[in-house]
Amino acid sequence: MSTLVIVGSQWGDEGKGKITDYLAEKADVVVRYQGGNNAGHTVEKNGTQYKLHLIPSGILYPDKICIIGNGVVLDPGSLIDEINTLKSQGISVENLKISDRAHIVLPYHIKLDELEELSKGENDIGTTKRGIGPCYMDKSERIGIRTCDLVDPQSFKEKLMNNVQSKNKIFTKIYDSKEMDFENIYEEYMNYAEILKPYIVDTTSLLYDLIKKGKKVLFEGAQGTLLDIDLGTYPYVTASHPISGGVTVGAGIGPTMINDVVGVVKAYTTRVGKGPFPTELFDEEGDFLREKGHEYGTTTGRPRRCGWLDIVIVNYAVRVSGIRTFALTKLDTLTGLKKIKICTGYRYNGKIINNFPASLKDLAMCEPVYEELDGWTEDITNIKKFEDLPQNAKKYVERIEELTGINASIISVGPGREKTIIREELMA
Repeated sequence: MSTLVIVGSQWGDEGKGKITDYLAEKADVVVRYQGGNNAGHTVEKNGTQYKLHLIPSGILYPDKICIIGNGVVLDPGSLIDEINTLKSQGISVENLKISDRAHIVLPYHIKLDELEELSKGENDIGTTKRGIGPCYMDKSERIGIRTCDLVDPQSFKEKLMNNVQSKNKIFTKIYDSKEMDFENIYEEYMNYAEILKPYIVDTTSLLYDLIKKGKKVLFEGAQGTLLDIDLGTYPYVTASHPISGGVTVGAGIGPTMINDVVGVVKAYTTRVGKGPFPTELFDEEGDFLREKGHEYGTTTGRPRRCGWLDIVIVNYAVRVSGIRTFALTKLDTLTGLKKIKICTGYRYNGKIINNFPASLKDLAMCEPVYEELDGWTEDITNIKKFEDLPQNAKKYVERIEELTGINASIISVGPGREKTIIREELMA
């Protein structure tokens, strides 16, 4: 049995797509266990970029089984668009499997997301307005509609009618907005059901059998540790669990079936949306990281906030997800900087702290404590061995390892799959 979980160790956007794509080559099965189409992976293969939002990165390999787990909330229209785009690029989706327990995003979820954000004004959360949060809310309220309902016309009709009636009261009485039309939604989603029905199966049983047979399974999530609904920078978080613990409920397997956890760490820090960001840069260095690192959202196109690497955050991710090893990404982005800083702790109320605060008020009062290292100017994008990196680049990686106590098994020095230094083979 060989199962590996990939988690984002910061606010997401760490480059998990590339790492998943690389490791997927050795896997038999790739599983997406949480989130929705509010996040995305950009994977480059043979010079072509593939933008994935719901479908696991393993889909680029025709022999891999790709599973969308029960912890994912699924926008059928978005998924079908993604399927059609991949087909147009010559990618087969025959091995795609969708959990019959996954909840589906409906038009009223998207409308609620938009209206709620609008009503908050300057206090908005900064969601992608794709209905993800409201869908998870319905799930918790036990009025959600799942894919097993979608392919049962009568069950879907009854549940949809009840929900549309309920949501319309909210639209008209609370938001002074127009009602949604039941018939239009029903007809649209019945068309989706016909297209998606062949892919919908009991993925918990399938996955259990595959693991028992000794298949190599790779679990990928969306977003990152600090967007976890419980352990992230609440309320500026997503509505699910991107940490490794989210795998067990999001994929429907027991914790004893997880062998290893790799954390993806960007060589600097970025985030999208509101909330405190201790190492954020507002100067030329921040602009340098954003432009050279192409730090714009895969899903929204929003510019990302950029700052120095924050070890407090990374060590927090190590603890909450049980990370054993790192994949360090975008090391090449730092090339050209004379000096590079690493945040080793926070100064809070005159004291140095190393724990990540729960309170955003406290976090906003934290000042980063920096350690400065010399940069490098040599092009590293074609380097294949760690030993061949410039001395200062090696020192930077080694200092991260010292501060975290975790080794970097993979180092990414460019967007392509071939732009990767492997120091330890995972999923061997």
